[in-house]
Amino acid sequence: MHRMGISVYPEHSTEEKDYDYMKLAAKYGFTRIFTCLLSVNESKEIMIKKFTKFMQRAHELGFIVAVDTNPEVFSRLGATPYNLKPFADMKVDIIRLDGHFGEVEDIAITHNQFGIQIEFNGSCNTALDLMIDRGANIHNMVVCHNFYPQKYTGLGWNKFMEFTNKYKALGLPVAAFVSSNNENTFGPWPVYNGLPTCEMHRGMPIDLQVRHLLATKKIDDIIIGNAYANGDELKAISQVDKTKITFKLNLSDNATEEEKNIIYNYPHFGRGDASDFMVRSSITRGDYKDKRIPYHKYNEKYFHRGDVVIVNDNLSYYRGELEIVTRDMPNDGERNFVAKIPDQELILLDLLKPEHLFGFY
Repeated sequence: MHRMGISVYPEHSTEEKDYDYMKLAAKYGFTRIFTCLLSVNESKEIMIKKFTKFMQRAHELGFIVAVDTNPEVFSRLGATPYNLKPFADMKVDIIRLDGHFGEVEDIAITHNQFGIQIEFNGSCNTALDLMIDRGANIHNMVVCHNFYPQKYTGLGWNKFMEFTNKYKALGLPVAAFVSSNNENTFGPWPVYNGLPTCEMHRGMPIDLQVRHLLATKKIDDIIIGNAYANGDELKAISQVDKTKITFKLNLSDNATEEEKNIIYNYPHFGRGDASDFMVRSSITRGDYKDKRIPYHKYNEKYFHRGDVVIVNDNLSYYRGELEIVTRDMPNDGERNFVAKIPDQELILLDLLKPEHLFGFY
């Protein structure tokens, strides 16, 4: 089950603003919070008091909370890998280790008596496989990628997938960050260019960032790295279909009601006997065997990658089949052009595998 999350940075805001944001996110079904202790410059006593209250409010709204830490934070709180009581007293759900202690200590912390989950950095080549071989408690281990405040420093897509595949192969849940495009957002550090994990997502519509991560079928939890996302962004994420790849469409003015019905009101699966030229969804053919889909003229000589077409009466045996073009192919009059996937959304087409469910909105 996918969980959506927000980030909250109490040291850079007010309790009232944070709580209002948490309530709004809870309204839209968000259930995770990421917060950072690395940037907090307060005494142990004030930090514990402040974050205990924060945890209580978060839990009342149904959130689980992860706190970003390193050995210095542990030292300030009087905690060690063998004693997590200060975190337990604050009711922390997940401790994210931005820095490591050592092989023995990193294994020991996964066996803490409080059942606090330990979250390891997924954006580096951490030897979690060796830790597990040497007795780390895999049931208490999760993984979360970094976010990157500085432009052009976010993970490249191939490196992101390399790390993600490594940790998923171990059976570990993996989380990653997307970034709000709202004005005046902030994070733990004084840099204000968004907080995505992947550089290609910086500035992209937030629902597309989410749909792209979901399309990998490897990311479990998705967290908005910067605060505060606006209500429209939270709503857009809440409306993403998390069960399948979904594409936005630019619908053709010539698309008929029957063609719209085929596009929007049927489940679509790419056929297993996949072509290089198209993704074929044949499930609609049975219903349109004895119906008509008249040819309508389309002036382009070729269909292009991302065009959505439906087989018409000129090839009646396949009438009603919906196809997404993946490589330029001639327009021979046997298919009606009904819609186009916007260029920005074509990254999703790269991840659509044969026989996998997809849809449009």
